[in-house]
Amino acid sequence: MAHLLSTDLQRGGDAALRAMFAARKAVFIDLLRWDLPAVDEQFEIDAYDNENAHYLILVDGDGKHLGSARLLPTLCPHILGDLFPHLSAGPVPTGPNILEITRFCLDRSLRAADRRVVRNQLITGIVDYALAAGVERYTGVADMGWLQQILGFGWDCRPLGTPVTEKGDVLGALEIRITPETPAKLHAAGIWSPVPTIGSERRAAGAIG
Repeated sequence: MAHLLSTDLQRGGDAALRAMFAARKAVFIDLLRWDLPAVDEQFEIDAYDNENAHYLILVDGDGKHLGSARLLPTLCPHILGDLFPHLSAGPVPTGPNILEITRFCLDRSLRAADRRVVRNQLITGIVDYALAAGVERYTGVADMGWLQQILGFGWDCRPLGTPVTEKGDVLGALEIRITPETPAKLHAAGIWSPVPTIGSERRAAGAIG
């Protein structure tokens, strides 16, 4: 049975974190060819993977990475505010109850039929986390194909500006409002798919390079 690990760099098993960073390298560097650093040629870890980041990691019963996402507080440095503020027609939304979703990653080894299942479980986990933590809005940056999917999930989601071509990709910024009604909206769209969520024990410092 799949379950969702809710953790950060100061909590959580090394295995789950290492698997997530390795999966990100396989997807974002090897497959999508993003210009990103690879730590030890194995892990995709950037400057935003710091003490402010929170991670939702979906694993199977054997602890294998299925999908993951990084959540960044918008009152701290974050990707939309730092790198892509021009994608927002107005001021970039920031606040204590606004997080940015980044590095939404579905494991490259998943079969096509399983990708949708894992995607839905991860989206559900992101909403559950928001409702439990008092998060009112998420922001994010996405390429056009992923942006269109997100807008079609049935939740309260809107573009923040007109998409722009960046290094050959068309990118747009978005905002998602999370309310107690959001689960019902996702359920109506066939997205809602909850799995058990667990925390994790504090890990030894410095175990990830």
